Amino acid sequence: MQKIRKGDTVVVLAGKDKGRSGEVIQVMPKDDRALVRGVNMVKRHQRQTASQEAGIVNKEAPIHLSNLAVADPKDGKVTRIGIKTLEDGTKVRVAKRSGEQING
Repeated sequence: MQKIRKGDTVVVLAGKDKGRSGEVIQVMPKDDRALVRGVNMVKRHQRQTASQEAGIVNKEAPIHLSNLAVADPKDGKVTRIGIKTLEDGTKVRVAKRSGEQING
């Protein structure tokens, strides 16, 4: 079971955006990287297409999963993730800090 998923709120632990948080847009499990909204922004030169204007575009660059930690749903602070099996046999992710279930 994956610890960080699309839609999770994460906090950056290292790098130029240390301490900032955002929502995970996309996870790339093969590369151990994730795209986080508003974090690790880079400028890219964009060629003109039928739908988009040419110019310099700000976009998110992938950030390594080791530099991310899930924010506790209760207080928004950094927490580790545990996996708990419910009575009906389904596995859910739980915040180790508060013991609260993480949706998704």
